[in-house]
Amino acid sequence: MLENLFSIAGAIAMIGWAGLILLPGQKFVVEVFARILIPVTIALLYAYLMLSNAGSAPADGGFGSLAGVKSLFTVDALLLAGWIHYLAFDLFVGSWEVSDSRAEGIHHLLVIPCLLLTFMAGPAGLALYCLIKYGRRLVLKPAATPA
Repeated sequence: MLENLFSIAGAIAMIGWAGLILLPGQKFVVEVFARILIPVTIALLYAYLMLSNAGSAPADGGFGSLAGVKSLFTVDALLLAGWIHYLAFDLFVGSWEVSDSRAEGIHHLLVIPCLLLTFMAGPAGLALYCLIKYGRRLVLKPAATPA
């Protein structure tokens, strides 16, 4: 069952990523489908896994140390919940990158590498997007006018 949930969650997330890359101008795709519907759907799966497996966490498991987190992830259902956590949040961040890039006037071809990196290594993709966004602002900064 967990393998099926893993496959389903991944497939659903991939639909959202495809929409962000291929249909960035479609407001519904970016701001509703990829930002709300898909992340919330897989977030509900996350909540189900966490609640239904709360009692299966090892006694030494927890979030207070690396060893505690490692212990939690020895339970397959909790490991899957952790993976789904990544899927939901990274897709949400990707949808923000697309919306924000439109508002900033950043060409989508510059955003695609950010999206791919956000999908593969969440924070690194966000960092790349921010470098492009704020680097562009520095380069395009209007010259100060003399008084």
